[in-house]
Amino acid sequence: MIIDCHGHFTTAPRALGMWRERQIKAFEDSGARVSPDELNITDDEITSAIENGQLKLQVERGTDLTLFSPGAGKMAHHYGDAQTSLVWSQVSNDLIARVCGLFPGRFVGVCQLPQSPGDALASSIRRSAVELERCVAEHGFVGCLLNPDPSDGYWQAPPLTDRIYYPLYEKMVELDVPAMIHVAMSRNPAIQGTCAHYLNGDTAVFMQLCQSDLFTDFPTLRFILPHGGGAVPYHWGRYRGVMLDQGRPSLQEALLHNVFFDTCVYHKRGLELLTDIIPAENVLFASEMIGAVRSVDPETGHRFDDTKALLDSIDTISDDDRQAIYGGNALRVFPRLAAHIAKQDDLKGATR
Repeated sequence: MIIDCHGHFTTAPRALGMWRERQIKAFEDSGARVSPDELNITDDEITSAIENGQLKLQVERGTDLTLFSPGAGKMAHHYGDAQTSLVWSQVSNDLIARVCGLFPGRFVGVCQLPQSPGDALASSIRRSAVELERCVAEHGFVGCLLNPDPSDGYWQAPPLTDRIYYPLYEKMVELDVPAMIHVAMSRNPAIQGTCAHYLNGDTAVFMQLCQSDLFTDFPTLRFILPHGGGAVPYHWGRYRGVMLDQGRPSLQEALLHNVFFDTCVYHKRGLELLTDIIPAENVLFASEMIGAVRSVDPETGHRFDDTKALLDSIDTISDDDRQAIYGGNALRVFPRLAAHIAKQDDLKGATR
């Protein structure tokens, strides 16, 4: 089974974005709230969006299952207040649950968290733990997105290793679910979103983890760094050297039991570097479909985000490592995923 650990509902029906615009405007104009009951999206609209988007590409590329979350850039945690973020997260997560219910063999949910910047951060982390538990218990979700910069481009929050995040980590450990570290939009005009802010976030968080003993406090906590880890594989020697200079344990000992990297890297040489530097057991297949780049690469004839075609073209990956990257590692990093797959297999068997 080929499992894509990084997919977003970037093709959500237009009504979702219109509701969000009303939510933000109402609060900014008068502090008013817009009810989720005012959002009306039919199953047919969801089905059309998925069948003409993510599902179509799954079939074309030969992938089987996508871990599916709300559009990352549209999390936009800086808008409104804590209640704004909570309701927006609940609306977004419930929509993902509907997708997974309509296509249970193709999509499994990963939730957005109701984070907020500034003074509301601590209380929003506690609310995030509650929302995570709701999504796991009620919807069968298997993970979450954790934004290290809820100020959206200005990096005003403490590092993810700060104790302010511990209530969420305690819940993640209790539920045995990982977090994909994923920033949202950038409202800083000096930092473009998908090619600067996203990769900055991946890189910055890895260094935060290098400088901490977070995994001593949470030995089973697991993070996925998307987009190939940003600059991390390219500067692996720098990180190793810093750890050595500071008298800290090796990267393998300190981080690689808990930190994993996805394959959202859109050229062959980059993926060759990733799979050469990072141990195969720490690499998870992902495409970010449908995400930051949607065009066809004229050099390959494939879409840039067709990472399966790129991985298939790399002949230095052993068969065992390729199998681990394509699915085995995801089953280990997302332990709840196996039960979901088994349930779907049982349902298929019962209908035969």
